[in-house]
Amino acid sequence: MPKKKVDFDCVRTIALDLAHVEESITYRSPCFKALGKLMACIAIHKSAEPDTLAVRVDFDSRAAMIEEAPDIYYLTDHYVNYPFVLVRMNRIEPQALKDLLGMAWRLSTTKIAKITKTPARKRTAGPVSKQKPRSRT
Repeated sequence: MPKKKVDFDCVRTIALDLAHVEESITYRSPCFKALGKLMACIAIHKSAEPDTLAVRVDFDSRAAMIEEAPDIYYLTDHYVNYPFVLVRMNRIEPQALKDLLGMAWRLSTTKIAKITKTPARKRTAGPVSKQKPRSRT
């Protein structure tokens, strides 16, 4: 059975299945944001290989991923100081991509959820009113 090829349409399908994720543009490139925070995008820096996705991960996970599967995950000098890993889309399995985007989603939404003390998947879009409700007397 042939392996299903991962391309940006596959990334789009997986990313948009996650709560509060929207497709957007960053640096003239398509991306996905969770609650407004960049989660994944096409890597457009000249140091990245063609068909590369940049995905938000923590630095420890990134190091482990690159060590475990350097044929799929890599890094260039440009991305060293950013919490992203570069992913060769033509080499990653769809399930691994789904897991990776889930990790990026959790990383992108956790801080926001802690600040608002509301679970990320229950947040609604739009500003939260800071005014106290008026009492009816």
